[in-house]
Amino acid sequence: MIAIIGATGTIGNALVERLVKLDVPARALSRKPERLHARIQELGGSKIEAVMADASDPSSLYHAFSGTDQLFLAMSNSPQQVEMETSIINTAVQAGIKHIVKISSPAFEERAPVAVAGWHGEIEKVLAKSGLTYTILRPYAFMQNLLRLIPTVTTQSMFFGSMGNSPCNFIDCRDIADVAAEVLTNREKAGQTYTLTGPATFSYPQIAEKLSILLDRSIRYINLEPDVQRSNLIEHAQMPPWLADHVVEIQTMATVVPERPTDTVKRLLGRDPRTLDAFLREHVELFR
Repeated sequence: MIAIIGATGTIGNALVERLVKLDVPARALSRKPERLHARIQELGGSKIEAVMADASDPSSLYHAFSGTDQLFLAMSNSPQQVEMETSIINTAVQAGIKHIVKISSPAFEERAPVAVAGWHGEIEKVLAKSGLTYTILRPYAFMQNLLRLIPTVTTQSMFFGSMGNSPCNFIDCRDIADVAAEVLTNREKAGQTYTLTGPATFSYPQIAEKLSILLDRSIRYINLEPDVQRSNLIEHAQMPPWLADHVVEIQTMATVVPERPTDTVKRLLGRDPRTLDAFLREHVELFR
């Protein structure tokens, strides 16, 4: 039985859908399980249950983990991440879970430090000392995060960033979920660290060109200095400062550390990962 933390997130939701298709028993945890239960019923998931649990409450987690032997762990980034995930891992050990699949981040780079990557590194150290089998998934930029560009694309025909012309790895969250399902259902592939990307890298100017073609109007990418981008995210996107710092840090990393696609998704799943072109076509109406 698989316990899922993060079942209402982008990756977790796709994982639930994949496990329904595979007819695999699972227990999806949520502070508000009613909506999650309705989603599972909509998918026809007779072997997946939604249960109430609060990630900040070890006793509720211990109860929810009872009878499960694997844990999928995907939490939204936050300054409390190390403390929260450490507590979850410790509770998982106490509850008898044997294998954890953790969504992490690209490895910490001294040349271009990303604070969130450092947090994930600390959590990985906890896993290494836990005595459990653990699998680390290191996805690069989510294609789904490009949907955050919609407001300025629709109203101003432009979007902003601080990556210059640097190529960036993007991956569809559904591919991350499919990989998670594979390592949760195939023990031979567990216990490894996997770096996950799409099939090709793209710069923001190239994405602007793709959107221009799809929308049949000119879409521009405006490159900003990192400090200006940070202020822009806080003021206009209403991001908390730590999250604005994170966005700027990962964009800066792309300009310092060359990004190249991996073949990990294809090796694990036996198929090519979803493409950025297909993702943009699927969501083009949102950008009009």
